[in-house]
Amino acid sequence: MTSAPRAARKKLRIDVLIDSDRWKSADNIRTLVRRAVAEAASAQSTSERELAIVLTDDSAIRQLNRLWRGVDAPTNVLSFPAAIKQAEDEPAHLGDIVLAYQTIEREARAKDKPFAHHVAHLAVHGYLHLIGFDHEHDADAETMEQAERKILRRLSIPDPYRQNAGKGRNTRHGKKS
Repeated sequence: MTSAPRAARKKLRIDVLIDSDRWKSADNIRTLVRRAVAEAASAQSTSERELAIVLTDDSAIRQLNRLWRGVDAPTNVLSFPAAIKQAEDEPAHLGDIVLAYQTIEREARAKDKPFAHHVAHLAVHGYLHLIGFDHEHDADAETMEQAERKILRRLSIPDPYRQNAGKGRNTRHGKKS
């Protein structure tokens, strides 16, 4: 993976919190998610920000998904944009990204993808949600997927959507488009 330009790294603050022991077996996971999000911020020119990434498990993300989305099931990633505006001299807090180990591991295995690639993709996906991207409509989904592809290419990660070419739209957050 390539790293984000130094200027972007200095302006972007990413706190990574490990909330599940399952993540402790994932080598260099903090570096991986920071690099993926820093690259997304650089690609989208949104570097002067701060955010938190919480690495958790299916049980915790299921509770969050039930509480905030009304869906009583685990998911791979949730994004929580910040609602509070900071003072002008402080970097804007974008919000939080939450990643669930077991769901990501199952998906990576089922799609025959390296775990690290899938984690990086979902960190980028979560970041794009924080800055306003959405995939509720096909046109929005295509725009978001193109942004993801561009960022992942910069990280030397293969196109996560290419393997499903010709099989219809991809599954996003457990929904078929």
